[in-house]
Amino acid sequence: MGKIVITTNATLDGVVEDPDGKEGFDRGGWFYRFGEADVAAWDALSTRQAIDADALLLGRRTDTWFGVRERPGEWQDRVLAMPKYVVSTTGDSPARPNSTVLNGNAVEQISALRAEVDGEILVYGSYTLIHTLIEHHLVDELRLCVFPVVLGSGRRLFDDLTEPHPMHLTDLRRIGDGIMFYTYEFEKS
Repeated sequence: MGKIVITTNATLDGVVEDPDGKEGFDRGGWFYRFGEADVAAWDALSTRQAIDADALLLGRRTDTWFGVRERPGEWQDRVLAMPKYVVSTTGDSPARPNSTVLNGNAVEQISALRAEVDGEILVYGSYTLIHTLIEHHLVDELRLCVFPVVLGSGRRLFDDLTEPHPMHLTDLRRIGDGIMFYTYEFEKS
């Protein structure tokens, strides 16, 4: 059975919106402005996670977002090669090769995918999808890189959840000089 792992970047106050500044959010671009010195260490961590994963699970908008951005190197080579599953209700074609569109009931489709894939299924971005996964208790682990900035507004990782979701910390480390990397396992009820 697969293990669904959310891996994401956030500010100290939990904002996940527009990390690279290309989405038009007036406070966007925080990833490079407030973590610039640590980007190489973050990239090494991100690449290691991609190499260790068996598949990617993305929402349609994140798939499109990845499709227009380049990140040459080992990370991109691994992401292009691994199987990708895109949750979509629009029927749009995936942006990357080796992708399968999951349409219909997302919870049923993802539950079936989890039963099929052995190993880690990484979820990048995809905040609508992440909320669905968390609300339906389909997430096993959360890996969170926290950047040293407070924005005060913006879309937050856990906005709109309808109930508590307890987790326990399994790892904590510093990435570079200022990014904190937290790993949590979701408690199963």
